Amino acid sequence: MKISGFTFIRNGTLLGYPYLESVHSLLSLCDEVIVAVGRSQDDTLERLQTLTDPKLTLIPTTWNETMKDRGYVYAQQKMIAQFNCTGDWAMYLEGDEVLHEQDIPHLKKCLQLQLPATQVEALIFDYHHFYGSPQWLAKSPGWYRRAPRIIRNTLRNYSPDGLFFVVMNKNKRGRYPKAKLTGLPIYHYGHVRKIANMNLKIQQVSKYWGHTPPQFTHYGNIDPKILFPFQGSHPAIMQNWLLNHAESDLYLNPNYTLNARERRHRWMMKLEHLTGWDLSKKHYSLLK
Repeated sequence: MKISGFTFIRNGTLLGYPYLESVHSLLSLCDEVIVAVGRSQDDTLERLQTLTDPKLTLIPTTWNETMKDRGYVYAQQKMIAQFNCTGDWAMYLEGDEVLHEQDIPHLKKCLQLQLPATQVEALIFDYHHFYGSPQWLAKSPGWYRRAPRIIRNTLRNYSPDGLFFVVMNKNKRGRYPKAKLTGLPIYHYGHVRKIANMNLKIQQVSKYWGHTPPQFTHYGNIDPKILFPFQGSHPAIMQNWLLNHAESDLYLNPNYTLNARERRHRWMMKLEHLTGWDLSKKHYSLLK
């Protein structure tokens, strides 16, 4: 069995991504790791070049600056990396996502077990979305709770955005992959980076969606009902980044007024509590 890992990154240092830690966690699992590195305004490529692991391949790319339709430039970059994978499985992590070292042995066993089960097209991870500081998790139907991040590399598929896969079982139409749960989490740190980095990230990224957002000044404008304390341990590779590049405390705005989307999610959470349903978005078909 051969496992490929892939990702893309641009301006990772400038925008405060733990991209080196993310790549390290992929290298701990995979037999090869492909990184599409966009032409940057910082030292992202140079830092990645300091990683001397022979399993790592860097592909310099140029982003299409005129592509401003729903973030499709992210899909393009993701697919450049994915199409260079040669393994039986291909695992995708974003530049602010990390695997925990304690989960690697179980994940390898899971991949080996599912390899001959060709009806299993992808594997699904739970998500720890850290928000405002490493001590808090955001949990609501507005934050995807699960996502398929490993796909069988023999499938005809593409990515309409950076988040999910579409299996092209027909020439003009696709479907979400048939997938099984791993029972393992991905640790997502994008919403705990320093406020200045977060503001730069929002300003730069939003242009690929065709809009200009207001300045980001703090993490406090959020519904406190969706925040829950984190009870586990962080990956060892993240300790230095959390100490030096993440916000240490979350200060909520006591005068914050919920927007319509947040009010809707509150009602959805109440319904979930009463029924046991999961009303978050699912980009997969779950296999039993």
